[in-house]
Amino acid sequence: MTTNRAPRPPSLAWPLPFVLAFAMITGCSSAAHPVGPAAASTTRESVCSRVAAALSDGPDPGADPVGYAEAQIIPLRGIRTTDAALRRAITGLADAYQRFYDSDGHSATSEEAVTVASKKINSFCPGAAS
Repeated sequence: MTTNRAPRPPSLAWPLPFVLAFAMITGCSSAAHPVGPAAASTTRESVCSRVAAALSDGPDPGADPVGYAEAQIIPLRGIRTTDAALRRAITGLADAYQRFYDSDGHSATSEEAVTVASKKINSFCPGAAS
């Protein structure tokens, strides 16, 4: 007995295992969202670049240390990172600059705080606060 049914389209289920295997072999990850130690270093490098850029702006620190300190506070506070230790170092430097600015540069303790915070930043980002 012959039926007049339309031919059945080919199944698309058979290539699925091959597609999944290919995705597993090639890594199927995005370079925009790296994972692991390489991601941490890339993120830290990026943040360090932003810190260095922020600290390179503003008046000459030798000629106008108070104006330089003032110019660093907002840009430093605007830098975001998921690295908690680096974030604390950046916040510490911004806070030290704020204290230095608030004292109009006349406080030895605020000057020392800037020195200590700058060394901390340089431990994460060599040369950024030089």
